[in-house]
Amino acid sequence: MEKDIHNVIIIGSGPAGYTAAIYAARAEMHPTIITGMQPGGQLTTTTDVENFPGYPEGIMGPDLMNDLQKQAERFGTKIIYDFVTEVNLDKNHGGIHEIKTNNGEVFKTKTIIISTGASAKYLGLDDEKKYAGSGVSACATCDGFFYRGKDVAVIGGGDTAAEEATYLAKLCKKVYLLVRRDEMRASKVMQDRVLNTDNIEVLFNHELKGLEGEKVVEKAHIFSNKTQEESVIEVDGVFIAIGHKPNTELFKDVIDMDKVGYIITKGKGTHTNIPGVFAAGDVQDAIYRQAISAAGSGCMAALDAERYIAEL
Repeated sequence: MEKDIHNVIIIGSGPAGYTAAIYAARAEMHPTIITGMQPGGQLTTTTDVENFPGYPEGIMGPDLMNDLQKQAERFGTKIIYDFVTEVNLDKNHGGIHEIKTNNGEVFKTKTIIISTGASAKYLGLDDEKKYAGSGVSACATCDGFFYRGKDVAVIGGGDTAAEEATYLAKLCKKVYLLVRRDEMRASKVMQDRVLNTDNIEVLFNHELKGLEGEKVVEKAHIFSNKTQEESVIEVDGVFIAIGHKPNTELFKDVIDMDKVGYIITKGKGTHTNIPGVFAAGDVQDAIYRQAISAAGSGCMAALDAERYIAEL
């Protein structure tokens, strides 16, 4: 029976999950990754990645994830292409956790690393999918460089939108900020920063209705809630900044989370409130949300899991 109990199961296969696997495998913990419904995570939908260390010429998102997977497999990581449907977590120190997958498999494990990531919220327009990677983005830090000297639009009225707009204003010729209401929800400091940036034009009471362009975004169709009129602005890119939703439904009411659903970890580590359960990457990071910071926390989670097992 004991041999059927894993040392560590990693749920999720983004930068955090694969990095955790690399470290856990090299520590001879024989990790297993359950990939989830989107193997490789959000980066598989990204084209050029130019800010991940070690790739001076940049790399395509899917290629980066393939490299990480190969590196994890090189040290013996087992990859299971399935998604988790249920978890039964033991709240006792040294307890055994149980994971069930869509294919009907049941895994028992001493530790779990949750790296299920977070999903950007979108408006639900067909054009968002049509121009994904061709003018539509949900991450200014990731993709803003490609719009240097161009005109772009940011959609949203909260702190995320304000941060994206001010970041892009340093790179772009002009930034339109479309705010659905007659005021921003962002903090006063962020609002002041936006309103005092010369090349940001805030369009209150406006919504995005559609996008236009032969192969890439060239125009945005916007609608005024106040005048009930539609107009067109010429932009090369549109950044959707209405927030992210952490993929944590599986762990609701068991793992401690904040009001949005991000997993709360203890101190500077990756420990959750359940002994032997760790969280890494965007699933617990509402601030940075970068591939490199996710990878770093994946390393931390593997080291935390290794030390936990050593203490048993």
